[in-house]
Amino acid sequence: MKELNHCPSTLADGFSTYSPTACKKLFDGQKVSHLLDFEIDEISKTSETMIAMRRISVSGAQEKFPAVIENGIIRISQTDERSRYILKPAPWDNTLYTRKQIPANEHLTMQIASQVYGIITAENGLCFTPHGDMVYITKRFDIAKDGSKYLMEDFASLVGKNEAEQGTYFKYDGCFEDIACAIKRFIPAWMIAMERFFKLVVFNYIYGNGDDHLKNFSIMRIGEHYQLAPAYDLMNTCLHIEGDDLGLNGGLSLTLEKSDVYERTGHPCRLDFERFGEYIGLKKKRIAMFLDSFSVLPDEVEHLVNNSFLTDKMKRTYLRIVKERIQRFNRKSE
Repeated sequence: MKELNHCPSTLADGFSTYSPTACKKLFDGQKVSHLLDFEIDEISKTSETMIAMRRISVSGAQEKFPAVIENGIIRISQTDERSRYILKPAPWDNTLYTRKQIPANEHLTMQIASQVYGIITAENGLCFTPHGDMVYITKRFDIAKDGSKYLMEDFASLVGKNEAEQGTYFKYDGCFEDIACAIKRFIPAWMIAMERFFKLVVFNYIYGNGDDHLKNFSIMRIGEHYQLAPAYDLMNTCLHIEGDDLGLNGGLSLTLEKSDVYERTGHPCRLDFERFGEYIGLKKKRIAMFLDSFSVLPDEVEHLVNNSFLTDKMKRTYLRIVKERIQRFNRKSE
């Protein structure tokens, strides 16, 4: 594969492998190679790997592989090891012709969320197979430094949605108000969690994530109390498939009045998010501050997109989608 010019985690300029900042955040200070010594196809069907894959408990449907770091090399964990990382290669659905770009998309979107908007995310980066295929790597946030596991529950479970009762697409059955109500019910310091949740909902809308369903939000128990888990599975899905503006079938709320812009165009605008923020208990000044940050495209976003591992064509499309979403967001309601 060709030599890198940007850190495959932070996307900082001038690095041919993981930067010191990336090593500190993603690998606990270890120097780690961004090059894998195996192809995903080689290990994906081995019986030991299949068993290990079933042990991963972080939510999501995309194929994942448990991993550890050994002597500065990323490798698949054994069945008797506690994995500290998850590897997500490109999906194997050959009907999705842009599938090879999905790891770069998720990596970029997660970095934008963290670096530009201050959203707490799972630490992440990219690594590469000998043939140069990109693989997304993320650090497990449900594993403590001593190797113990934090108790985690996704919001599909918390609001009582499951495949047996709601069917195959149960994780899309609901609205974001359902998650807000569950946050108030399960998290004592719910206002802090609610602000994080609200900001993430707006981010997903602006950055074209039409797959932000109930299983993409979780709580975790730290000590005696629950808190909102770091954001994960953030991606500009519009880059690959056409989808809804909001991942849940019920949108923001089933009871909240929609703006005339939303009613007329089918796309929510700033007023809809203002109303939603107030409806779930946030203060107006805080809502305005959050929404102001999404009303323009920050220069840092364009820099990160340009430094990303997407193809040039996909970079242009990524920015076009986000700019179109910002225009929709800024439409004035009568």
